[in-house]
Amino acid sequence: MDHITENKIEITDIIPSLPSMGGYVLFAGIVRNLNEGKMVTHLEYEAYSEMANQMIHSIIMDSKNKWELQYANCIHRLGSLDVGEIAVIVSTGSVHREEAYLANRYIIDRVKHEVPIWKKEYFTDGSSEWSKGCVHDTNHE
Repeated sequence: MDHITENKIEITDIIPSLPSMGGYVLFAGIVRNLNEGKMVTHLEYEAYSEMANQMIHSIIMDSKNKWELQYANCIHRLGSLDVGEIAVIVSTGSVHREEAYLANRYIIDRVKHEVPIWKKEYFTDGSSEWSKGCVHDTNHE
């Protein structure tokens, strides 16, 4: 399965039909117009796609080893994205909602901290800069 794409990510028809799945969680990371007090016009994402795809697959497999998931997926977009476009989605499904929520957070946190995907932000003042990456604490335990 490809976890890296340069195509626009659409949410329609994305919920898997699994009779045993009682809880489904969808996280969408969306390009916002403000970051650290500066107005953003758009973002550009770059990656070594093959490595990023393998790492995301490994993170998903780790999540399936930690929780009894019926479904787990993550798709990250590359290229130029405008404000309001989806940059990444993580979807998880399990018999009960708790596992789906925990696994979803686990996957997005690890993808943001570990997978070599680089983000460049462009601002309304004409400047641009590479993101310093996600600096928020995570709990992968």
